[in-house]
Amino acid sequence: MSVEIRLPGADHPLRLAEAPSWDIELSPARSRVAFAAAHVVADPTRVPPGAGLALDWEATLAFRRYLWGLGLGVADAMDTAQRGMGLDWPSTRELIVRSGAEARAVGGRLACGAGTDQLVEGAASLAGVVEAYSEQVEVVETAGAQVVVMASRALAATARGPDDYHAVYSSVLGQVRDPVILHWLGPMFDPALTGYWGSPDLDVATESLLSLIAAHAHVVDGVKVSLLDAEREIAIRRALPEGVRLYTGDDFHYPELIRGDEHGSSDALLGIFDAIAPAAAAALAALDRGDTATYDAVLAPTVPLARHIFAAPTYHYKTGIVFLAWLNGHQDHFALLGGLEQARSVEHLVELFRLADAARMLLDPELAASRLRAYLDQVGVAA
Repeated sequence: MSVEIRLPGADHPLRLAEAPSWDIELSPARSRVAFAAAHVVADPTRVPPGAGLALDWEATLAFRRYLWGLGLGVADAMDTAQRGMGLDWPSTRELIVRSGAEARAVGGRLACGAGTDQLVEGAASLAGVVEAYSEQVEVVETAGAQVVVMASRALAATARGPDDYHAVYSSVLGQVRDPVILHWLGPMFDPALTGYWGSPDLDVATESLLSLIAAHAHVVDGVKVSLLDAEREIAIRRALPEGVRLYTGDDFHYPELIRGDEHGSSDALLGIFDAIAPAAAAALAALDRGDTATYDAVLAPTVPLARHIFAAPTYHYKTGIVFLAWLNGHQDHFALLGGLEQARSVEHLVELFRLADAARMLLDPELAASRLRAYLDQVGVAA
């Protein structure tokens, strides 16, 4: 049965696409390594004293099981999980421990972010940054997850040039047990990281990163690049030492970067894969079969949705990720830590709904329509 909904300002009802069915292998892709960076589910019914919303642990972990069930890896405790935007270090530590136990139970691939967010901002030394990284790396490794060495606000505020970055990262990489993923998170995702790797000049910063990786290639599995700059990502990918992966974090150009060219391809560690997980899994399965036509056909309609979710200010993309998870029944509330469900306008979220329908990312159209109507009623907007 078709579902219709009248969106605010529209002259005619929108007839939603039927619930999609996807050709998914339900096992990890063979031709690419693919992680979905997963969001956390806030619990607006529990507010701990002196803090923001608590987490709904069952819904948070159930979503990770859902991603693993589609054959995707999970990248946890990263910016998609509101690191630095509501999720504090004690909650992050518990998230890593709980996700590690779930990953072991289902045999899922898990990578977790190790950062320095237990430090008081503006009060760090280089030695303090190393110590903070070391504490978090130990938590991730003990949980059985692969370490993602996240970009550090404390280091960005303290370092005076590339040498300071190299000194800190060399100390951290000298301690890890297994190869790690480095992370270059651009200022569009976090303005506090402007000038990361020692210079606001991206050419200088790129050379700094590449020289660090060259010196430690034996303990670097790959680098996640989140700059929304496809040409720069490709140039970095081609310059990496043999065996070091480029994990795309480009939520605008992911289809062509993962597909690759005659010189190579990117693997994936993407926040948008949280929102389009079934399509991502189906596209990767097609790529494994060498069916690039199906790969392109599945992912192409998701790009306008992704560009909308990650539109400036990009760091508020979590609001759209969680809104779509709520529409699709993965959680009972449209709530984010720190009240960030209000970070995007009603107009933005209504357009997200329309683009999700066009991308066939409304997994249960009747439920999605019902929840959008409830949201519009709550905010006092007539459909």
